[in-house]
Amino acid sequence: MLVEPKQMVAITKLQKELTQTVRSISASGKAVYILKNNNLEAVLLTYQEYEHLKEIEELYERIVIKKTIETRMENYNPQNNVSWKKR
Repeated sequence: MLVEPKQMVAITKLQKELTQTVRSISASGKAVYILKNNNLEAVLLTYQEYEHLKEIEELYERIVIKKTIETRMENYNPQNNVSWKKR
């Protein structure tokens, strides 16, 4: 992933300029990548983008569950069922 240097901010600078940074993110819609000891540590993004990513995560989870069910159903044999009464 390529990150533009102008989208990176050191955590110490962010602490001093948090309000301005949040306003900038809200206005531009572009995420800010937070550096700690010159390493990417976190990402600050708009709430709308966060919600969008959460929706994608939920859809992906549903796809994984669907594929798991389909795989299990391929191998399903009703003859192997055990009655609850027999337990």
